[in-house]
Amino acid sequence: MKAVCMCVGVHLPYSPKWYWPVEGFSGVPEMDRYFDRNQIFSRLLKSGRELLRLNDLFMESIERGGSYTFDLSGPFLEQCRWDPELLESFRELAESRKVEFTGSCSYHSLSSLYPDLSWFREEVTIYREMLKELLGVNPGTFVNTELLYTERVGNILANMGFRCLIAEGSRNILDGYDPVRVFENDLPILLRHINLSEDLELRFSEKSWEGYPLIPEKFADWIAGIEGDVLTLYLNYTSLCLHHRSKSMIAEFIRAFPEALKNRGIEMITPSEAVSRFIPLRLPTLGTEQTIRYGMHNAVGNHAQQLYLRELVRVGEELTEIKEKKNYQKLKRVFGYLQQSEILFSMGPGNAREGHERAVNYYSILSDLRRSVLEEGA
Repeated sequence: MKAVCMCVGVHLPYSPKWYWPVEGFSGVPEMDRYFDRNQIFSRLLKSGRELLRLNDLFMESIERGGSYTFDLSGPFLEQCRWDPELLESFRELAESRKVEFTGSCSYHSLSSLYPDLSWFREEVTIYREMLKELLGVNPGTFVNTELLYTERVGNILANMGFRCLIAEGSRNILDGYDPVRVFENDLPILLRHINLSEDLELRFSEKSWEGYPLIPEKFADWIAGIEGDVLTLYLNYTSLCLHHRSKSMIAEFIRAFPEALKNRGIEMITPSEAVSRFIPLRLPTLGTEQTIRYGMHNAVGNHAQQLYLRELVRVGEELTEIKEKKNYQKLKRVFGYLQQSEILFSMGPGNAREGHERAVNYYSILSDLRRSVLEEGA
């Protein structure tokens, strides 16, 4: 292996309340009507201290030769406005030449699955402007929500100036290849190496795992034994925080990982560096398949999820008809956060009864919002 791209994602959702529509309600709903902002703020205060510690660790790792890519979700980036110290720590990371920040969907939605991609395009634009405002960064790499890939977005992203896309390295996409190259369809793409990413993300602290303890030298040996140009790792801050809480050796791992790779002739690089350095391989399945982290069946695999997705599309279409109305921006903001991927995943087939209860709750909220949209347009 010649190089490694390590991408870390941060997402803290706007959690919806358990809600039932009020009979006779009319008017424009505020965010607090549907979302528990006290809980959201409290979670940020708790998580923010852990994220600051991790940011310090990544800065130490960068000083030792590391290179990292950060994927901050739109809801998380908005919450960073409440915590200036946390926002400043990401600004300091952004100033390093060995760090890249990616573009994303501003509401952490699955809008790239909608029949009309205008919502997706708008979300990407909103997020890019927010990243420029808060961190002074203009992203050249894009990471869709939950590493979602669908061939419909490649041309759009290329036309918007993106040079690279990171997505899930599922078997149906790879078609027999290993995720160790720069692939290409409309846009150069890096595909996450699922097994090695999850060794770090999920199994690192498991004492019963045969790979435990996972020290940097061992992990670097595994990577060095793989033939290819560039290996892409993607993991969540949340998992790293859990490893840190369990008093595992994750801090020592992050600090020492760059040197362990360097000793084996492997460089840590950003996605932009990868697509400029390595010749891309055209992959026909990028034009015919789609994939998402943990599988499409977990995102849109049952009737409740499909119905909610269709309702989102309908409300979105009705919203576009009232763009000139006074309360359009308020309604659009609420609608945006009702698109968060967690809402769909929480209705998934693995959640059984709780998934059904959540579906009823989210339909109630979306129905209430739709009533406001229709009243605004009347």
